[in-house]
Amino acid sequence: MTRQATADTAANAPLPPTPDSHGKRPKVIYVMGAGHSGSTVLGVVLGNCAGFAYAGEVEEWLTMSGTPAVGGVERNEFWKTVREEMAGAGAQELFGGGANRSIERSSALLRIDNWSTRRKIRADYRRVTEELFRVIANTAGANQIVDTSHFPLRARELQKLSGLELFLVFLVRDPQDVVASNVRDISRHEVAERRIRILAMNANIWLTQLLSTIVFLAQPRRRRVFVRHEDFLADPEGVTRQVLDSLGFDAEVPDLDSLRVAIALEGNKLITSDSIAVRRSNRQVVRWSRLTQLIQLCWVPVLSRLRPVAAARLERVSEPPLAPRRSE
Repeated sequence: MTRQATADTAANAPLPPTPDSHGKRPKVIYVMGAGHSGSTVLGVVLGNCAGFAYAGEVEEWLTMSGTPAVGGVERNEFWKTVREEMAGAGAQELFGGGANRSIERSSALLRIDNWSTRRKIRADYRRVTEELFRVIANTAGANQIVDTSHFPLRARELQKLSGLELFLVFLVRDPQDVVASNVRDISRHEVAERRIRILAMNANIWLTQLLSTIVFLAQPRRRRVFVRHEDFLADPEGVTRQVLDSLGFDAEVPDLDSLRVAIALEGNKLITSDSIAVRRSNRQVVRWSRLTQLIQLCWVPVLSRLRPVAAARLERVSEPPLAPRRSE
């Protein structure tokens, strides 16, 4: 066996368990799927369950060198403590976007120029990632950490870490809404730019769905669950209960009228609120892009067969789905 082959084998081997200070491996509930699929609000809800902590998009910790981009006294103090506890873990050598580009993003598989970088840093990346979750769990005083980084290749890396217990939530939102969310900032008069963005987003969704499905099916059935964003909004209490039950957690569903958003590292604009409320909604998807419909059509039968699934069970009602709440 060559020296390079030996290095590759070592990088892909599961790490030995590293329990936290309480003798327990952190349990990571990882929300996986395309961006702009509603992972932040689902993460906030799960993070408000007893014994859980919503850490936001944890993959951004390396990209942002351990410092949150969003303010807040509690958030800043929390991540300052995490950064200090991680000082001796060698994370500084991975700071920046290199790990995200070469290991975590779905497009990393297509970037041949990053393959050598991935081989070089993968072992350190896994070691630092495992230690980071241990430190987050200890700092938060919670053994269940919710990570909404959503990249399926990151989920695949987490599957290799024996020092934590991984639970996967594959979250899917109608591609029409995902694409619409990503082209909202482009004027309708910029026809060419909008078409390019629509094509790029559809390619991204297609690749992400493919990788997410592969990773989801590789996960033990008792530690995975499939969720549609539209079902979650139609029945947030019921779907949350099913997610917890499917993953083997007996925690109670939190009060959806008062959800704290305190320490999340990164996410959508919801994390800038002091708290949010989540209510049922039957908002209908607008089929505005025939191109998107055709490109994503093949995923309809595939996704419909994924199990276990957390689905809406209540009659849909028309209410605003999200209501940010500010402290008095």
